[in-house]
Amino acid sequence: MSHKQGFYEKHIKRPQDFCCALLAMIILSPIMAITAILVRTNLGSPILFTQDRPGKDGKIFKLYKFRSMKDATDKYGNPLPDDLRLTSFGKKLRATSLDELPELINILKGDMAVVGPRPLLVSYLDRYSKTQARRHEVKPGFTGLAQVHGRNSISWEEKFEWDVRYVDNVTFVEDWKIILLTLKTVIKKEGICSNSSVTMEEFKGSKAI
Repeated sequence: MSHKQGFYEKHIKRPQDFCCALLAMIILSPIMAITAILVRTNLGSPILFTQDRPGKDGKIFKLYKFRSMKDATDKYGNPLPDDLRLTSFGKKLRATSLDELPELINILKGDMAVVGPRPLLVSYLDRYSKTQARRHEVKPGFTGLAQVHGRNSISWEEKFEWDVRYVDNVTFVEDWKIILLTLKTVIKKEGICSNSSVTMEEFKGSKAI
């Protein structure tokens, strides 16, 4: 089943996303400024972390986040494991989801939507099953169904099931339901870490169809 855009997605979703992101940046600008200062003080420069991520139809874009890890490497120049680079400050930053606020820039640029499957690593593109790859039929989102149904505490397969379910049901009501549930999830700090890692484990592919 391929994705077909309805009236909401064709004519309302993008203007709505732009207005929501712009309003959020204006309201949250003091918090973003303070966060930037704290990142600079605790982790140094650069303040922003940028990384290539696949968007709609797999098109690559630059994702923006506040940096939450140190640039620590081993003697060969390879980055140390996440649990060694993630400081207590970085953990607090992630717990509050403040590290993700620069993604509002991606929404303004049109790389992302407010609601949609989260943009993952480029290296995962050839690891998805045919069904899982359908998550790229819509723009990636600042939040999504998987984020309000477990976030990093559920398996990759469960995440992708939620992502595809959203792809097949992009509506005004669904988007605002997810936005409101996201606020609840952030306030309660639910699902920030997986059950066995400070971040989500690498997705290495699955046997799903």
